[in-house]
Amino acid sequence: MKFYHSLPARLIFTAPFLHRLLNRLLLNGLLLNGLLLSSLLLGGLLTATSVSAADDPTLRPGDMLLLKLPGEESFDQPYQLDNNGEILLNEIGRQKLSGLRLSEARAQLKERLQLIYRDLNRFDLVLRERQLSVTVLGYVNRAGSVVLPPQANVQMALNSAGGLAAGAQLDRMQIRRGETLIEFDYKAYLDSGDPTLVPELQPSDVLFVPASPLIGNVKIDFDARTLAATGDGGEEQESLKVFGEVHRPGTFSFKNSDSIIDMLMRAGGVTRYAGIEQIRVITNGEPRPFNMREYLDTGDPALMPLIRHGDLIFVPQQSEQVQSGARTVYVMGEVFRPGAFETKENASFYDILATAGGPTRFAETRQLRILRADGSVQAFDLQAHVDGLSNDGLPDINPGDAILVPEKTDMNEKSWLKIPTQRAIRIIGAVHRPGRYEWADDMGLMDILAHAGGPRQDADTAHIQILHPLTGGRQQVSGFNLKQLLDKGGDINSIPQISAGDTVVVPALPKDPNDNRSQWVRQSSERSIYILGAVKAPGRYAFNSELNFLDILSAAQGPATDADLTAVRITHRHENHVRNSHLNLHLYFETGDDSLLPDVKNEDVIFIPSRDRDWLQRPKEQVVRVLGSVARPGRYNFDDSMTVLDLLAQAGGPLDNALQDRIIIVNRTSGEARARQFDLVEFARSGDFRLLPLLRAGDTIYIPPREQSAWFQFMSTLRDSITVISFAHLLGL
Repeated sequence: MKFYHSLPARLIFTAPFLHRLLNRLLLNGLLLNGLLLSSLLLGGLLTATSVSAADDPTLRPGDMLLLKLPGEESFDQPYQLDNNGEILLNEIGRQKLSGLRLSEARAQLKERLQLIYRDLNRFDLVLRERQLSVTVLGYVNRAGSVVLPPQANVQMALNSAGGLAAGAQLDRMQIRRGETLIEFDYKAYLDSGDPTLVPELQPSDVLFVPASPLIGNVKIDFDARTLAATGDGGEEQESLKVFGEVHRPGTFSFKNSDSIIDMLMRAGGVTRYAGIEQIRVITNGEPRPFNMREYLDTGDPALMPLIRHGDLIFVPQQSEQVQSGARTVYVMGEVFRPGAFETKENASFYDILATAGGPTRFAETRQLRILRADGSVQAFDLQAHVDGLSNDGLPDINPGDAILVPEKTDMNEKSWLKIPTQRAIRIIGAVHRPGRYEWADDMGLMDILAHAGGPRQDADTAHIQILHPLTGGRQQVSGFNLKQLLDKGGDINSIPQISAGDTVVVPALPKDPNDNRSQWVRQSSERSIYILGAVKAPGRYAFNSELNFLDILSAAQGPATDADLTAVRITHRHENHVRNSHLNLHLYFETGDDSLLPDVKNEDVIFIPSRDRDWLQRPKEQVVRVLGSVARPGRYNFDDSMTVLDLLAQAGGPLDNALQDRIIIVNRTSGEARARQFDLVEFARSGDFRLLPLLRAGDTIYIPPREQSAWFQFMSTLRDSITVISFAHLLGL
């Protein structure tokens, strides 16, 4: 029915029309049986409601409403007014209906639905069911909103909320109704059954159940034994009170033969936190002390005070007392039970330390201090005494002295400043936990390295440095090769001695220069070797005596593809004078002869040239010149394993105009130049390698072109002569 413009014409019967119709039928004697009336109701001709037409109730939260509009399925489900008295309609939103009469609510909805629906002649609003919606909060098992029958009472509301929780206070229940607070005694209702003792519920009421103050802020279960926990005392004149650090404080019956120990036992004994040296017995407002520890140590019954009816016995906490006396000593710091202790004569150092529970695992037993009563301080190394490394006896402990057991310094603790300089050593550089550590005289370099987590993977352990402070603010630097000691062994006494105040520096190896160009600055020249030229990663690398030429070549990622392995040069700079050496690395790869590899040291320079370098850089004593009619004349490297065929092939071979049977080889023997001729054609025909001439570095190979032959010159002269004669004949000369 939402704004349809092409509706079929249909007959609509209104309620007044039906009343007139029924009256006319009755006046005319016509019977209107139940079948006709049912048909009218089912056909929608009559509007049926759950209340009579004369009843127009006021709506309230919890009411169940039925909206009727034939043809609209969205209104088939009933709507319930929530705690705010509203219903939610998808067409027009939330509608406030509580407080309105049913007819007023019907008119309000019809007026607002006219904006959506065109024909509302048969729209109706029916009160289907009355319900009571209240909220139950507080000490119940399931707090929240509950929906009850219209005549429900407080007990039904509590049952719907899961019942009362243990510890609920029944005599001060509350009902909040708007701004009004109604308090009532539900316990009296349960005792008497009088319904007038509880108020009637109304819609939107909030029923609150408070908790009993006996349970405090913890929910507990009560039992009968709890009642006897506070003692068995009767009248105050026949009992006394025990409280404080006892297991069961309370009021207890007293007999004249009972002692203070008996009463403490009746109270379950003292707790572990009791200060038994300062127990107080208060009689008529006057306190009397009782040192239970002294009584237990001596067994003297005269130390126990007399107690009587009405007395009060108080056992304080040990932390609350300040103990002092003629035989008191103090144990402080990292012990299990620090505090003040009464000692006997001839009590030893171990007796007092054991009474305090002994050192904890965090105690620095090497640095114990005895604080004397006269203000002096005595150091004591308990660890050395236990290990038998010290000949000093145990210190004497007198009354008034204090034993201080300091805390071991945590390596991760930021408060490292509490270690004085005279007891500290520094380790920096490539270790896992660099920092400042406490030092003992029986420690060594390996101990402090292990304490710092050991060297990192990138540590240069071959060049560890130790800085020893000298007088006048100067430093003495000494080196140590830990890598050599670990790899090859040696004298353990070669490890340098260190002491408090020293600084251990573990340098880090530089990273690959190709990865970080700034890292190579960390590596000093004295510990570096250089490799340049046609290698994949040229640069400066860390080097030591255990490495060789192939190690540094591998560190540079090997030769490049254009490297000239036959002409490797090494500049030795670590000797008294600079010296150059040459290496045919190609020959080493062919023979595997290690004697060909040079010895390299720190500061040396390795240069691997490329094959296409400028020929002027090659000395004439190391090359062979190939000239004449070849594809690529020039200077070529030569070694004893090469022949004239290798050089001709390297030069691209003879050209088409080459006189291959007249190749000339020029060399110098005993300072004189000599020339030999080689017939390449004859060698190709015979295959006799004995015909190949012997070559040496510095020789010259010349392949003459055809233009330089005598026959070619004769034919050229003849052609020129014939041309001149022919020209003269044409001119008629």
